[in-house]
Amino acid sequence: MAQPSYAPLANPISIIGPQFCVPNPVDLAIVRKMLAITDGNFVVTDLNDNLMFKLKEKIMAIHDRLVLLDAAGKPIVTLQEKIWTAHSRWQVFRGDSKDPADLLFSAKTSSIIQLKTKLNVYLANNTAEEMHKKHTVESVLLGKDKFMVTVYPNVDYAFIVALIVILDDINKAGES
Repeated sequence: MAQPSYAPLANPISIIGPQFCVPNPVDLAIVRKMLAITDGNFVVTDLNDNLMFKLKEKIMAIHDRLVLLDAAGKPIVTLQEKIWTAHSRWQVFRGDSKDPADLLFSAKTSSIIQLKTKLNVYLANNTAEEMHKKHTVESVLLGKDKFMVTVYPNVDYAFIVALIVILDDINKAGES
């Protein structure tokens, strides 16, 4: 089997937290269980099926939000879709917060009409919403509801999982 070709980053890229940046590649299995009624219908495991993250839905009166939890059930980030926008737009906050001071990054689809989902991501301190760097993630599709992602060394794998959650939700909305 061919080994992935990547140049390890000299300095870790931490968006959500330095504990999610490790010096080796991280292989993650993302599983969306279609028929699950309870929380945990979207889980992330390592290659040994050890739980790393799960998604909890919080249904609010005005709009829903998603909370990404670590294996111990601690909130890592809260993902909230902004309503009444032309693009699909999301804001991601630290922990279980919705406070603007805890904003980590925002993401929006690159255009209103898309044949393939393209997402622009803006870090919280990038108020002009300009992109300067592109970081890649290798992924291999194993099936509609389970796929593997290899995150490069020193890249915040919780950040990558948060992006996958957003893309999954955007793609589910496009299917309905």
